[in-house]
Amino acid sequence: MSSPPETSPPLRPPAWATTLVAPFRPETSSLVAAFAVGAALAPLDVLVRRDAPFAGAWRQRLALAAATASLSGKAGDEGDLRDTWALTRPGADPGPAGRIYAAWRALAAGGARRLPDIATGLGASPADVATLATTLDAHMRSRAPAPLAAAAAATAVASATPRAAPLVFEVADLVLAARLGWRAPVPLLALEAGRDRPGDAAWTAACCAAYARAAARACDLHAELARAAARLEAVAPKLRAKGAAAALAALLDDDAVAGAAEIAGMSERGLRRLFDRLVALGGVRELTGRPTFRLYGL
Repeated sequence: MSSPPETSPPLRPPAWATTLVAPFRPETSSLVAAFAVGAALAPLDVLVRRDAPFAGAWRQRLALAAATASLSGKAGDEGDLRDTWALTRPGADPGPAGRIYAAWRALAAGGARRLPDIATGLGASPADVATLATTLDAHMRSRAPAPLAAAAAATAVASATPRAAPLVFEVADLVLAARLGWRAPVPLLALEAGRDRPGDAAWTAACCAAYARAAARACDLHAELARAAARLEAVAPKLRAKGAAAALAALLDDDAVAGAAEIAGMSERGLRRLFDRLVALGGVRELTGRPTFRLYGL
C-alpha cells in the first residue's frame, strides 16, 4: 500500500505553458504550441514513470473523462456513463455509449495489444483493424517528436476509418505513449480536443495545445488521487475484515468498485459493510448518492 512521497507542491506543468494555449486560437503558431506541450508533458512523464499504486484508478478515471468528452454529452455526465458500465450484466451489451467507454477502458488497461478489440467494439471492420494496425506501427516508429507523431497518426486514422471516430484520439494516445516509452497509454487527447479535428488547417498546433492542457488536467487528477490513496492507506490498519486487502487493491486499480463486486474472500454483504466502514473513516467515497447499487472509489 505504500506510495512514493508526493512532491510539494505536486508536480504539474508551469502555469505559463497552459496559458500559452488556453484557449487555443487558430493563429497560434505550431512552434508556440510545441513549446507548450513539451513543458506540459515533462512533469506528466515523471508521474507516469513513478507508476504509483493508484495508477490503475488514475488511468481509468481519465478513461471515463475521455469517453464522456468523446460522446459530447450524448450519454449524460460521467456519473451516467459510470452507471451504464457498472450496472450492465457481464456479457451483456452496454449499448453504444457503454461500448465507447469500454474502448477507453481497454486502452487505459492494455494499450496497443488491445487495439483489435477496441476497434471492433467501436464498429470497425476487419479491414479497418488491419489498416489501423499498419498506421499505428508506422507512427510508433516515426522519428518525429511524440506529439507531432500523435497528431499525424490521428490525421491518418481520421482519413482511413471515418466510421469509428473515437479511434482518432485513441490511436493518437497510443502513439504518444509509445514514442515517450510509457508502459501503457494515458487517455489525454479527447479530454481537451474540443471541436478541433484532424484535417483542420491548424490541426497539428491544435493537437499540441490539447495535449498541453490535458497533461495539466492529468497531473491535477494524479495529485488528487495521491491524497485519496494516502487517506485510504491511513485507515487500512483499522480494517479487520477477511479479504480487505483485495478490496483495497481493487479500489486502487479502478475508477469505481460496485458494492456487489466479486472480491476474493468476501461475501457481498461483507463487502458492502467494509465499504460503508471505509466511507465512515474517510478512506473512500460513495460515488452515486444512492441507497442501493452503490459504487465506491478514491
